[in-house]
Amino acid sequence: MPESVRAVCPGSFDPITRGHLDIIERACSIFGEVIVAVGRNSTKNYLFDFEERLDLTRDAVGHLAGVVVEPIDGLLTDFCLRHEASVIVKGVRFGSDFDYELQMGQLNRILSGIETVLLPAGREYGTISSTMLREVAANHGDIGPFVTERTNAAVHAKLGY
Repeated sequence: MPESVRAVCPGSFDPITRGHLDIIERACSIFGEVIVAVGRNSTKNYLFDFEERLDLTRDAVGHLAGVVVEPIDGLLTDFCLRHEASVIVKGVRFGSDFDYELQMGQLNRILSGIETVLLPAGREYGTISSTMLREVAANHGDIGPFVTERTNAAVHAKLGY
C-alpha cells in the first residue's frame, strides 16, 4: 500500500485497551498515517468524559509515529472525507462483530466510496472489551494486563480505589 494512504481507526475508547492498541499498531504497519477518531455515542453510558477519553487515547498512542488522535462528531464517512482518509480500519473479535462491521462497511462504501478493512483481533486480546473491563474494574478486579499503566490508574481513580 502506498505511504500516502490515510486510515481512520474509530471508537469510543472507554477506556482504550491493549486490544485497541493492537489494532492501531497493526494499522500503522499497513498505512502511512492513522487517525484515531474518538467518538461520542448518545446511547452509551461512559465511565470517562469525552476529554478524558481523548487524553487517555493520546497518551496510549503517543509512542506511535504517524498516529494522531482527533475527536469525531457526526458521520464517520464525513469525518474521513474531511480528513482525506480513504480507509476505515476496524477490529473484529467474533462473528457478531464481523456481521455488524460488514454491514457498516458496505453502507460506508455506498455513502462515500471509503473502504473498510477488518482486522481480526489478536489472540491475546480477542476476548476483551472496554465494557467487560469496566465491569471487572467496578468489582475491584485487576485490569492491569489489558490496559496501559496510565489508563489503569485513571480507572482506579475514577472508581475511587
